Amino acid sequence: MTDPRRDRLDRLDQPVEPGRVRLPRFDPEAFGRWSESIARYMGTAKFIVYMTLVIAAWFLWNTLAPSGMRFDPYTFTFLTLVLSLQASYAAPLILLAQNRQADRDRLTMEEDRRRAAMQKADTEYLAREIASLRIAVGEVATRDFVRSELARLADELDEAAHRRQKLERKEWEEERT
Repeated sequence: MTDPRRDRLDRLDQPVEPGRVRLPRFDPEAFGRWSESIARYMGTAKFIVYMTLVIAAWFLWNTLAPSGMRFDPYTFTFLTLVLSLQASYAAPLILLAQNRQADRDRLTMEEDRRRAAMQKADTEYLAREIASLRIAVGEVATRDFVRSELARLADELDEAAHRRQKLERKEWEEERT
């Protein structure tokens, strides 16, 4: 099967359709990691010290060097341009790093919320189980309860035996008389 677009490109009597501009493809995750590393570095004391040293060297060179050797002869216009360029690239990279961190924080918070809900459900289930066990233990005959019931039954049996003996003795005496 032939590609119709390819056929149109091969024909010289047909105009070529303007195509989309093809930008280079990049891995957004790799770019995000790169931007985070830059943002992380820019937030260190090391970066501030190096930046201060570069600006001080720039300032000293362009004020103390002979006028023919100065590379920024107009009242530090080039320095201002370089710092503006650095800031214009740093701000979006820092924002990208912050957005990625916010996404990670959101996912972490959702996972924590999910775990907390599971723990709450487990805790409620265990509380219900413990309550049902307490109720069941309250209904189960304990050793002391069984002893007291046996003692009461033994007393009733002794009374019944004693009444029976009285009754038999009374009947025996009545028969004798």
